[in-house]
Amino acid sequence: MNARAIVLTLVLCLVGVAVCFAADASMGTWKLNEAKSKLSPGAPKNNTVVYEAAGDNVKVTIDGTDQEGKPTHNEWTGKFDGKDYPVTGDPNSDARSITKIDDRTLGFNVKKGGMVTISGRIVVSADGRSRTVTTSGTDSKGNKVKSTVVYDKQ
Repeated sequence: MNARAIVLTLVLCLVGVAVCFAADASMGTWKLNEAKSKLSPGAPKNNTVVYEAAGDNVKVTIDGTDQEGKPTHNEWTGKFDGKDYPVTGDPNSDARSITKIDDRTLGFNVKKGGMVTISGRIVVSADGRSRTVTTSGTDSKGNKVKSTVVYDKQ
């Protein structure tokens, strides 16, 4: 995968997780707003992110397409307590940690092999209708990556 594709995939995954931690308003289904997002050409896309309660945890399910247009699916279940929780289905990460900054903002780290590869923030709009995920980090090839992705609540 190219660096931009890896970063986009991680960012979208983290956005999903971070929004879950922000507030009850972040629960539900979020769809990618490609027109408002800054996506790299050929990068994978997380088209739908679903946040739902799973006991006293939050489960985040992300469905999209990779850079070749093939379907992708990954899941994360955990709490917004800053601790690492495992990710399944994402070849670019094996753990994510999310920290609640305020009622609408989450900070997150994506890890692979215990090393942070992507960091970012997820901010839910004041009206709760959209969220913006900003990320930065290093891809698997050592290239610096950044992205800004917008989602609309369904």
